[in-house]
Amino acid sequence: MNDFLVFDHVTKRFGAMTAVNDVSLSISKGEFFSLLGPSGCGKTTLLRMLGGFERPDSGRIYLEGKDITDLPPNQRRIHTVFQNYALFPTMTIWDNIAFSLKLAKKPKAEIEEAVDNILEMIQLSDQAWKYPSQLSGGQKQRVAIARALVDRPSVLLLDEPLAALDLKLRQHMLIELDTIHDQVGITFLYVTHDQGEAMSLSDRIAVINKGKVEQLDGPAKIYEAPASRFVASFIGDTNFFEGEITAIDGDYCYLAVDGFPQIKAFNDKSLKVGQKVDLSVRPEKIRVTLAPPLPEKGASINVFPSTVKDIVYQGVYTKYWIESSGLRIAAIKPHSRFLLDQEPITWNDDVFVWWHPDDGYMVEVQ
Repeated sequence: MNDFLVFDHVTKRFGAMTAVNDVSLSISKGEFFSLLGPSGCGKTTLLRMLGGFERPDSGRIYLEGKDITDLPPNQRRIHTVFQNYALFPTMTIWDNIAFSLKLAKKPKAEIEEAVDNILEMIQLSDQAWKYPSQLSGGQKQRVAIARALVDRPSVLLLDEPLAALDLKLRQHMLIELDTIHDQVGITFLYVTHDQGEAMSLSDRIAVINKGKVEQLDGPAKIYEAPASRFVASFIGDTNFFEGEITAIDGDYCYLAVDGFPQIKAFNDKSLKVGQKVDLSVRPEKIRVTLAPPLPEKGASINVFPSTVKDIVYQGVYTKYWIESSGLRIAAIKPHSRFLLDQEPITWNDDVFVWWHPDDGYMVEVQ
């Protein structure tokens, strides 16, 4: 095994329910890797099997070429950070971080150096003699991460570590986590149901659904080129156009959708006439204008007369829900200026929605 961390055809059942179904994953040393999926999809079970708290019914787990499937948790050099921090309330921050080193009977000077260094890294040196109750949520989370990292484990597992924090603090901690990972260079395995967290932090993401890996790729590819309808809908918002390919035009094809005009799309999968597809078009790819767009050189864009049915102002953008030939389409318009040199779009306006054929991504119906 050349990969640093490997799940090899791992399956785990709880009674009649299969929580993890024949999952194989390879994770590189020093990688920030995320397991992303809805509640109950099996991601935490994978984490618990890696940590040694659950044993797979079949398959093996390897770390640095060694089979660790049957090793107890304390022999794995793998530490976990939980969303509830799990700090000792009667110990100071310094003592919380030093706990595992003291338990391992490390020399006093080594303990002091290691704890002081990691306190400096998380920027809490001046809080060392406080107790957990005296810290904010973000500070507690940094202490929990420091305690897990102080004796340099092979892998750090993070199970929904930001779920208990408010939005602004979560956004700040995302930057802190990324910085800590870069500083320590340890493999991070991050479990979350929050797409934004995974997209912001990860080198690669495994999207999990019903115990199976639906797609394993970098964040950009998962967003722009989803492998399935589930991935397209779970990662951000999208519009689906369900139809059948009726004609091929070089690198492009035409899609017939019931009750809707013909749509042109880039045929990246070389699909054939007659094949059923789901065309995913992200809301930010769709333009909404009162006047029809000017034709683009060398490309026939998709243009559809429509009516505005709902508008939600979100500060950095406005989201429109538009009805076109009986279909409800979501579109997003970002705001670059407060005062726009154009007539504003409002409810019940007759508008045009349009997008370039390259801006849709086809998912073949299974």
